[in-house]
Amino acid sequence: MSSDGAQQDKEENVVKKDKTDGGNHEFERRYCNVTFKGSYTRIRMMTGLLRQGWKQVVSRGYCFANHKPLHVCIVGSGPAGFYTAEKMMKAHENTEVDILDRLATPFGLVRSGVAPDHPETKIVVNQFSRVASNGRCSFFGNVLLGSDISLSELREIYDVVVVAYGAESDRSLGVPGEDLAGIYSAREFVWWYNGHPDCRKMAPDLKSTDTAVVLGQGNVALDVSRILLRSISELQSTDIAEHALVSLRESTIRKVYLVGRRGPAQAACTAKELREILGMKDVQIHINEADLVLSPADEEELKTSRIQRRVYDLLCKSATSHQQLDSAGQRELHFIFFRKPDRFLPLEDNLRVGGVRLEKTCLKENGLSGKQVAIGTGQFEDISCGLALKSIGYKSLPVDGLPFDKYRGVVPNVKGRVVSSNQTQQAEMEQGLYVVGWLKRGPTGIVATNLYCAEETVASILDDLDNGLIVPASGSSKPGRQGLLQVLENKNVRFVPYSGWEKIDSKEKFEGQLRNKPREKLTTWDELLRVADG
Repeated sequence: MSSDGAQQDKEENVVKKDKTDGGNHEFERRYCNVTFKGSYTRIRMMTGLLRQGWKQVVSRGYCFANHKPLHVCIVGSGPAGFYTAEKMMKAHENTEVDILDRLATPFGLVRSGVAPDHPETKIVVNQFSRVASNGRCSFFGNVLLGSDISLSELREIYDVVVVAYGAESDRSLGVPGEDLAGIYSAREFVWWYNGHPDCRKMAPDLKSTDTAVVLGQGNVALDVSRILLRSISELQSTDIAEHALVSLRESTIRKVYLVGRRGPAQAACTAKELREILGMKDVQIHINEADLVLSPADEEELKTSRIQRRVYDLLCKSATSHQQLDSAGQRELHFIFFRKPDRFLPLEDNLRVGGVRLEKTCLKENGLSGKQVAIGTGQFEDISCGLALKSIGYKSLPVDGLPFDKYRGVVPNVKGRVVSSNQTQQAEMEQGLYVVGWLKRGPTGIVATNLYCAEETVASILDDLDNGLIVPASGSSKPGRQGLLQVLENKNVRFVPYSGWEKIDSKEKFEGQLRNKPREKLTTWDELLRVADG
């Protein structure tokens, strides 16, 4: 990865190529139904292709020479789930894919995680919609794994089960005062302004304070800071939830502090996100120039990462620009480095947050990892605030019957194959069970990162299928979709089919047109289910 921008461009180009490249289809037309007729040269060419490794060809998403039916269930309808469905259907012409999601709406974090002022990132839903509209693919929304249906039931019904439900919880700081009112995870705040039904009633108080503290300096931290500081005129034409727009219009927050344990050389954001927030109109950027002084260890880190070098250079440029604004419309963004939260300070009522106590840190090299870690110095300082957002990482949750590494927050796997233990030397593969996305690798990467992740998992599925590890020689005897429908009917589960989502989609777009927005999201479970059933 040469840089975050280059990597993102590369990933986006791969997505476009995957959709439009006629070369792949030409390969399928010419070689998937091979009859060894014709010239000696052609036979030699085919033999050469086979010698290069048929499995390698398959793993790249080409046609798979197996005509037995294959019933696949994917739990989770985010990017990882949809990329997996697309790759499986392209690779195996008789694959029937069912995508389950606990929400009534598909697309996961593309809908509920991507910031409303980043519409270009959401264009990928057009590709996913084409996948869902394929006759061999079905969507089952409002179906909760572990409650409406168990993992063991799915494994009995399907030849292949792929868990792709991502990370829907948060890491904890474990410091005093973390349960005070006015403290939220960044995930909750993002879900709130994106209209996720779980956070519809969250109602953060943005009118009783002028200061917010955001703990963390990754892309999500930058997202929530940008939404807090962005002008209403810019937000009101996005698909931001109406309840959030009303609160932000009345917001009195004028200062946001972005707090990081380490220094600018280790900031976890990407240059693209940082450049956007540094270039916001009517926002004064504050960076302590003394924090920008690099140690020899920092210099070594920057030599090995062009991404980090670009981030550091942007911070340096912003610190020396000394932007001057009119005080009337001025908002402030403060980058605070070398600080870690020690405790949250309550107001006099001991119920709401009134500030954050930060401990100054210094960096010390970790002998095991070779990276620099933040060590407390015993010096403290306080920042008063009425809103605190913890952007310290998403966390996946386990379900019954699924091996889970609680320390790392992922499902133990080898190239997407779920294994029974974290000890790979002693682990046994869980037959027919696979993992993809954040649940596989942790909450990292951009939307298109899931494309590569899905390709790896699909390659493992195809390899196991080719070796007879999934479907018995007599062919699939599992019921697949019909079995799922029977279980859901027996349990009286009210699922939302893709046609139900299309009704929601149409309603949201219609309501959005009335407000000059791309869509006005339905934000309660009752609304979503009522419209889906209409």
